[in-house]
Formats: sequence, C-alpha cells, structure tokens
Amino acid sequence: MHFGIIGAGLAGLTCADRLVGAGHVVSAFDKGRGPGGRMSTRRIDTPLGQARFDHGAQFCAATTPGFARQVAEWAERGVAAHWPDAGPDAYVGVPGMNALVADLAQRHDVTFECLVKGLVHDGRHWWLVLEGERRGPFDAVVVATPAEQAAPLLSLHAFPMARAAAGSASQACWTAMMAWAEPLPLDWTVWRGDGPLAWVARNSAKPGRPGPAQGAPDCWVIQASADWSRQHLEQTPEEVIGQIAAAFADLAGMALPEPLVARAHRWRFARPVGAGSTALWDDMLRLGACGDWLTEPTVQGAWLSGDALAGRILARKAA
Repeated sequence: MHFGIIGAGLAGLTCADRLVGAGHVVSAFDKGRGPGGRMSTRRIDTPLGQARFDHGAQFCAATTPGFARQVAEWAERGVAAHWPDAGPDAYVGVPGMNALVADLAQRHDVTFECLVKGLVHDGRHWWLVLEGERRGPFDAVVVATPAEQAAPLLSLHAFPMARAAAGSASQACWTAMMAWAEPLPLDWTVWRGDGPLAWVARNSAKPGRPGPAQGAPDCWVIQASADWSRQHLEQTPEEVIGQIAAAFADLAGMALPEPLVARAHRWRFARPVGAGSTALWDDMLRLGACGDWLTEPTVQGAWLSGDALAGRILARKAA
C-alpha cells in the first residue's frame, strides 16, 4: 500500500519506519523547512560563531522498553547521548535535538515546506489538497500533526477522530534563547520550578554542543510556565524577551551582561493534554492519526503513538 503521512515529526516518521519495514510505500509531507518540529534546533550566527539552541523539547526520557531500544540504537550510532544533568534516564540528540527526527527523515520520501490544507476521498483513493494542487493517489492516510491541526483535516471524514483531536487542547510556551560571550558565573546547568519560569538550561553544556571551552558562545534556553505563556500569548517576541530575561536575572541573582543573542519563540501547541489513547485507525476508511496529543506530551509519547499506529495497521493487514 502507498501511505500518505501528513506531518514528518517523530510520530509520523516512527509510523513510516515500521510501515516501510513491512513492505509498504510512504510519502510524508511537512509544513516545516526541515526536520524537527517541536524538537527543532535554532542556529544563530554571532561574532563568536554559531549559537545553537534546542528551543523546543529539551531532552527525551526512555522509560518504556520499545523507546529504550530506539534510544540505545541512536546512542550507539552517536545520534543521541546521555545527559545526566536532566535526569538519570535523560538523552539528547547530537548535535541538536532535531538530529533524532533528521535521522528518521533521511530514510524516507519527505517533502518539506508543504502545507496540506485538506483531504479528499474519491471513493477508492485519498488525495492531499495543497496550495493550488493535489498530491496522490494514496491507499491510506495518516495524520501526524498536533491536535489543533489534525481536527480540521479529519472532520469531514472521521468525526470520532476529529472530536478526539478537538478535545485535546495544547498549552502554549514562550521560549527565550540567550547567549553570552563569557560563561555566566552560575554553578548549575538545569533548573526546574514554578512561577513565571518552568525550565532553564545551559544549552551549550549538553553533550556534543560547542561552548565557551571551544570559543563558542555560552547558550541558554529559558522556557516560561504554561500559565505565564497563556497570559502573555499575544505579546510580541520583543516584549516577551525582556520580561523573560528579567525573570532569569532574578533567578540567577545577578544583573545579566549584554547578550550576544536574545530571541523569543512562541510555541502555540507546546504541551498537549493526552486524549487517553495511543493511536487512532479506521480500517474501512484507511485513515489514521498519531501524535503525542494521544499519549503523553513527551518525545517518548510521540514515538509510542507512531509505533502503536503502525502496529495496529499491520495487524489488520495481516489478519
């Protein structure tokens, strides 16, 4: 069968891996410029060279056997590395979190910068509606996007799936990326807490990242809490970066020196509320959905959902 997969993040590509391994053909489409999505790595040029920020997912924790095997395989090939600062079972992609998605993407037929606006079924096959054209035909379609984007794609064809997606609202997150020419004099690498900030990490201290010891900038990622992000959701990045920087200075107990880089990024769909399932599949329609909005808002959750959907599809095809 020829599967069209909308969304080339970890869930969609994990599903693709198992389908292709079973002899099916997959074509994936993603609106992003490259692999990563919420596991993206931002690169910004500075006078000291490139500053790198994992400004979405910070790490992954492998607590289930299947995902642990996947992480171990990545680690063996140098695509992932253990980051004990974030916890005993924490791993990061190398040289950035997007390396994990990029590793899967390079195995498949993926079209980036491709926004799918709708789905059409002609009675036998599926077609993807793009700007001014259609792609297809496909024997089956998998929607592997955040819930808010999945709901309208599913609504005309599978109301129960669309209802599940519509009922899974995501929390937003404002993320600040800041870098300095000299290391900040702080004796910690990772901080978690309450209040306006939820997560602060010295990104350049992660394995495989250049830092001040290599003449590169001292890079930090500061993520605001869900409550703070919601209250300031419609502010501009310029307004937000100053407020997050002030909160970071309070946390650090020092006046921050002038940064080389100070940027803010708004994730509207950062942390979904799980729908209490693993994956959705309608064998009559040959239409399915996967993503961390169905499981848990983690890297592992996305992988588990994509793996579960492929398992469900292959079990039906073998029956």
